[in-house]
Amino acid sequence: MRIIPATLGLLATAAISAAGTAQAGYDYPVCLRVYGPATYTECGYTSIAQCKATASGRAAECYPNVFASAPVMAGRAYRRHGGH
Repeated sequence: MRIIPATLGLLATAAISAAGTAQAGYDYPVCLRVYGPATYTECGYTSIAQCKATASGRAAECYPNVFASAPVMAGRAYRRHGGH
């Protein structure tokens, strides 16, 4: 009988761990702020266009997520020349 609660505990821990890591690797760059009796913000959009499509017809606005990681800029790496 002790095996069942232990197994359920392990399954619950595994499910919580898996759910926590599902979005841990990506910061969504766009947020949606919805106004009304239950005003809320959700930052789960990859582009302004995607957010605006969701906000269409609602009292809502889209804006950049200031807490998202800065995008990595492609280009040449900085090299130091000379021996100052």
